[in-house]
Amino acid sequence: MPKDLLYYKFKNRLLISNRKYDFEEITEEHAKNFTGEIFTLNSINPEKSKRSYYVTSPENLFIDKESLNMLKYTYNNNLNIPNWLLKHIADRNVISINTEYTNWEEAFEDSFQVLSDTKKDLAKWNITVVGLGDVGGTLVTGLRLLGSDCISRINIYDKDEKKAKRWEYECNQILPPEFDASYPNIYYIKEDDLFNCDMFVFCVSVGVPEIGTEASDVRLVQFQGNSKIVRYYAELASKRNFKGIFSVVSDPVDLLCKSAFEGSLDGETPLLPEKIRGYGLGVMNARACYYAKQREESKHYLKEGRAFGPHGEGLIIADSINNYNEEISDYLTTKTRKANLEVRSIGFKPYIAPALSSGALSIIATIKGNWHYSATFIGGKFMGCRNRLLPKGVELEFYKNMPNKLFNKLLDTYNSVL
Repeated sequence: MPKDLLYYKFKNRLLISNRKYDFEEITEEHAKNFTGEIFTLNSINPEKSKRSYYVTSPENLFIDKESLNMLKYTYNNNLNIPNWLLKHIADRNVISINTEYTNWEEAFEDSFQVLSDTKKDLAKWNITVVGLGDVGGTLVTGLRLLGSDCISRINIYDKDEKKAKRWEYECNQILPPEFDASYPNIYYIKEDDLFNCDMFVFCVSVGVPEIGTEASDVRLVQFQGNSKIVRYYAELASKRNFKGIFSVVSDPVDLLCKSAFEGSLDGETPLLPEKIRGYGLGVMNARACYYAKQREESKHYLKEGRAFGPHGEGLIIADSINNYNEEISDYLTTKTRKANLEVRSIGFKPYIAPALSSGALSIIATIKGNWHYSATFIGGKFMGCRNRLLPKGVELEFYKNMPNKLFNKLLDTYNSVL
């Protein structure tokens, strides 16, 4: 028999649960007349779950654990979910909160200053970029050129002070023929000021293979060295009580996000997993588009296709969700995964497209609350998928017609690669 929901009033907010809590209980009639955001309560191991997320289907209204099932739209027949609540879910007005977090009540007030079309009056973001190699420098250039409507300033830092000063000089001299004061200024900062920002962007890379010495997956070669460095900065962010977004652009982004999360646990105030994001999948979607438009039978990817998984081995390109063709999808996956090796084969390191497609463009989309590709926390791992940042957390794109064959591939990547 379907189970009825329980409704509570707590600190002038509406809470809904499928089990008993020690709060003031109210009737459904009273509950449905509430205005504003609705919060549902879950109780999950904090190391395997976000503190809060947007409910996108009845099935993830109440969950025992986070999993890739959150990417699928299903209906929970074990609960009596009234139509008014279903409408709030469809309107993205329902946020799930994990009460296992000791600071779960802070989720009521904690919010991202997303600069959506309806909230352009909010303050622009202050960005810090650490690591000014090929990727970091190109990313800063992209943010300078493209971020004037959403970024107030760009702080830069590198262990090599001369390199940092060079980028400060050069980027501040990027201007159109007519002076435009809206371009975000670039400031070289010291390590003590790294986390005085809304978003921290990690672009440090060590151990990048030289041209001609590539392994089968160049990105994994960098993991050991980059992991130690990202853990250092994550622990530092924790000690500084950093409340912004901790972003990773260095390879391999998915595994480094997990290293950052684990590293922050050693600090005083661990980073919330939903505030750690990996930017590597954007360029894989861009590369898939590049190859898809070269063949008539795969051009539909440009409108129907999706990319999932890591920035490398385990990547999954789906030519379409509703009309999935495994042969076309496998072709695009292989071409996309090996695209970086093609650039290396002609004597260059492939960093321009990643810095702009995965980095600058995706970061700007995040700030504006737009759909983009990035790795986000799902059940203890960081999975690359299409998502967007909203004021109270992350919304995952979900699919009503996800083919089982495709979903099983996602599970294989999730369970064996990440």
